[in-house]
Amino acid sequence: MLTAANFRKIVLGSAVYDLIVTAPFATPWTFAAAHTQLSAINQQLGGTALPAFTPFHVLFACLLGSVVLVWAALRISDPQVRYGRFDGVARLLFTTWMMWTLNATGAPLLWLFIVPELSWGVVQWLPARSLPGSR
Repeated sequence: MLTAANFRKIVLGSAVYDLIVTAPFATPWTFAAAHTQLSAINQQLGGTALPAFTPFHVLFACLLGSVVLVWAALRISDPQVRYGRFDGVARLLFTTWMMWTLNATGAPLLWLFIVPELSWGVVQWLPARSLPGSR
């Protein structure tokens, strides 16, 4: 069983991970560069080039990136156990949709997102011991 202090370190680590991985999805310009890189990585892993995105697709990618960045900033500024539990649920949902997409496309790139998402999701559901004054 994790102490609340150790669990908060996990929540902080997952937030920093999100900040790093999601930042390129926050603007149309950074997303364009990220899309090019992700497509190249998918091809290096034996997949095909990623499909081109229209401005409408980019809008949703940037909306997602913006929301996740704000959520990461909240957890960095206040890494509560409660936030880790909510983040764990979100990661398991994200993993579900990535696995659905993997099944539909076979894109090997997705494994580079599925493994950490699932790992962060599971670890944020580990039992944590509540201590007086802990959040």
